Amino acid sequence: MEAEAAVRAAAGPGLGRRLVFLHTAGDPRIADYVALSDAALRQQADPAAGRYIAEGAKVIGRALAAGHSPRSFFMAPKRLAGLADVLEAHPQVPVFVGPDEVLEAVTGFHLHRGALASMHRPAPLELADVLRTASRVAVLEDMVDHTNLGAIFRSAAALGIDAVLLTPRSADPLYRRAVRVSMGAVFRVPWVRLESWPGDMQVLSAAGFQVAAMELTERAEHIDAVAALDIPRLALVLGTEGAGVSDAVLEAADRHMMIPMRPGTDSLNVAAAAALAFWELRRRTP
Repeated sequence: MEAEAAVRAAAGPGLGRRLVFLHTAGDPRIADYVALSDAALRQQADPAAGRYIAEGAKVIGRALAAGHSPRSFFMAPKRLAGLADVLEAHPQVPVFVGPDEVLEAVTGFHLHRGALASMHRPAPLELADVLRTASRVAVLEDMVDHTNLGAIFRSAAALGIDAVLLTPRSADPLYRRAVRVSMGAVFRVPWVRLESWPGDMQVLSAAGFQVAAMELTERAEHIDAVAALDIPRLALVLGTEGAGVSDAVLEAADRHMMIPMRPGTDSLNVAAAAALAFWELRRRTP
């Protein structure tokens, strides 16, 4: 109790009164944070509940700056001072704090960043609205690795990709690891989960996009040759690690492209390949 009183006093009278101290991992009020390390569970449960988890002060700040609304905050007492302005800006949102061992028992991993927030998931965007003003989009086909997904979003934000489209089996961009790796870029780059793939290639074509698949095939063109064409509207399809772009997409795509490499190397990690492709295929003219 003395430790709790000291934390409340250090937080100040306003925030101190709001703190909800956790003494057990079984508190039903913190259900949003249970079993965060179970990726399969969270990929189903979080979208269904209309929430996602932001991890770390920087990512939480970027989520809020993007206009997303918090459901609750969950952190170690030592992180309160660094997030005091954020917490004070949301006086009606509960702030759960507790010792490291309780937080770890709840989440299933060591909370080394010390701060989490359960956020309301934003409403999905419409594909037609996203495509209307875009000239460069990335299509991630069946990409299930959250680290690659987050890294691609980070490159997309930096290198001129207007939107990211995800096929139905791709991972959730708002899963905790993807958000963290992207450094919040998933909040900045518009994204849409496609309902039909490869059927939605027809939607891309109807919107004036050439569809280019990144894959080493007999008809693959060097990416710099395609870049020189400065195609007005281009949709770049990237496949998952190992399997690559599906045969159905390769058959229907307008172009196949490859990144020239030294002999003996036939591929790059998909996140590295995406970054190179985004830079090389950027619009040269307005």
